[in-house]
Amino acid sequence: MADALRRPAAIKAVPVRHPGRWVAAVVVLAIAAEVLYTFITAPNLQWGVVGHYLSHRLILQGIVTTLELTVLAMLIGIILGVVLAVMRLSPNPVVSTVSWLYIWFFRGTPVLVQIFFWYNLALVLPHIGIGIPFTSIQWQANTNALIPAFMAAMLGLGLNEGAYMAEIVRAGLISVEHGQTEAAQALGMTRLLVMRRIVLPQAMRVIIPPTGNETISMLKTSSLAFVASVPELFTRSQQIASATFEVIELAIVASIWYLAMTSILTIGQYYLERRFGRGTQRGLPPTPLQRFRRMLVTFHAPPPDEAQPVVVPSPIPRRDGR
Repeated sequence: MADALRRPAAIKAVPVRHPGRWVAAVVVLAIAAEVLYTFITAPNLQWGVVGHYLSHRLILQGIVTTLELTVLAMLIGIILGVVLAVMRLSPNPVVSTVSWLYIWFFRGTPVLVQIFFWYNLALVLPHIGIGIPFTSIQWQANTNALIPAFMAAMLGLGLNEGAYMAEIVRAGLISVEHGQTEAAQALGMTRLLVMRRIVLPQAMRVIIPPTGNETISMLKTSSLAFVASVPELFTRSQQIASATFEVIELAIVASIWYLAMTSILTIGQYYLERRFGRGTQRGLPPTPLQRFRRMLVTFHAPPPDEAQPVVVPSPIPRRDGR
């Protein structure tokens, strides 16, 4: 009787062998190691030059300009994108059509061409002015003074980004069930209040991931300001390379800084997505730090003792005494 109540022996699960995975991993690591070794040991590549210019004053100034350009262009793109998305969803056909035409034009032309256009706008418009028609009240300024190189790059990047952000925001807004909007309006809430209290908080879960990707992309796309002679990171590296003829070394310096900045933005995007993802699943995914701690300290329950008997609960007595 006692033997029948003991726990059965634990099942010894044997994992399935996957030799193909190990072979593929070895081949990929071998190729990656060979490429990395060939690049690092290149005879004409001077790593001392890379280390010297990594913290050079001009490079650091270019990093600051790159960050300023990225922040301002994304600010223009996000604000403009929200406005264009609301216009696109407007029941007014004129407003909706204007938004569609803007998105169609700026998404259909290269951002490099747009930066080049703003930088050379003075060739067709030497002066830009505003005023009241049929009066002498007007204001006029020189185009080159009004739109310098940094402003031209910021307008080109920001206005182009606004078209992409408009589609991102529109996708987030239409992802919220329309019945919630109707229910809120039935309670007497205005359309602006519904957008601020009901729609946007839920739409942010859809908007944040692609917006983070657009920010990272904008950081790298800011190198196109080179065509407008903006002294950003890539421009500074090329200026030094033109004087020292160390082209590859300065390109590596710029790449290292771009990788560092995009890595920081990626970490920030992860925690921002994690914050706005609360409530969509039962448990939030662990952070990289939590995963690292779990990897260091892992507790496993001891295997069941075969000699330990199973505790069988006593039957509940019936009212009739049986």
